[in-house]
Amino acid sequence: MKEITGLYVILAAIFFVNLTNMTLFNNEWNGIAMLLNTGLFVAGTAYFLSSRDFIMKNK
Repeated sequence: MKEITGLYVILAAIFFVNLTNMTLFNNEWNGIAMLLNTGLFVAGTAYFLSSRDFIMKNK
């Protein structure tokens, strides 16, 4: 998977968590949604950093 596609998938997952929390749970699970979003953000950051290091090593 290319780097930009992976980051786009993680971004879409963050928006999906927010949309699900607002529509299905009426903002009652804000803490869980924030926890999931934080985990997805950390995963996206780690993915970006690892792919950036991989690209720099191959130049």
